[in-house]
Amino acid sequence: MSDPSAETTDPALESTTPVDAAWYAVWTRSRHEQVVREQLAQKQIEAFLPTVTRWSRWKDRKKKVDWPLFPGYCFARFDGSTRLTVLKCAGVVSIVSFDGTLAPIPSQEIDAIRQLVESELQYDPCPFMHEGMVVEVVHGPLTGVVGRLVRKGAHARLVLSVDLIGQAVSVDVEAADVRPY
Repeated sequence: MSDPSAETTDPALESTTPVDAAWYAVWTRSRHEQVVREQLAQKQIEAFLPTVTRWSRWKDRKKKVDWPLFPGYCFARFDGSTRLTVLKCAGVVSIVSFDGTLAPIPSQEIDAIRQLVESELQYDPCPFMHEGMVVEVVHGPLTGVVGRLVRKGAHARLVLSVDLIGQAVSVDVEAADVRPY
């Protein structure tokens, strides 16, 4: 599914990565994910850019193209003290942080995405949703309806309520037919 060149595979990089290095999300300018990944690799920083293959259509032809799985983001593993090296890469907007503190990503989350991308399984990006979240139906007979997601799976369970009278009704909908509201 993924383009092997879309991730840093140089084994020497892993040995030069500091033991206390963590994974971080690097926010990039629009359509600069690949450029940022390449620059990080040139600076000996372990980088990971998961991609998904899509068909792109032009007037005269169709072609399979690898698109970033998470547009606008590239992942990098480095020691927080070297953040300036990352920020100096052309196309980098910032490193995701909260209140000025870099926000590390758990290694198992990156490992899981890497394992999926390297597998032969079909996958597609989807909006991040969790139970209890307010969602809107975007396809099907309930298009435009807003409700609360109470179960997630192939079939999501959506609760529609009339708060004033304290009553509700629930319905199964396709998980792919809802998005965060």
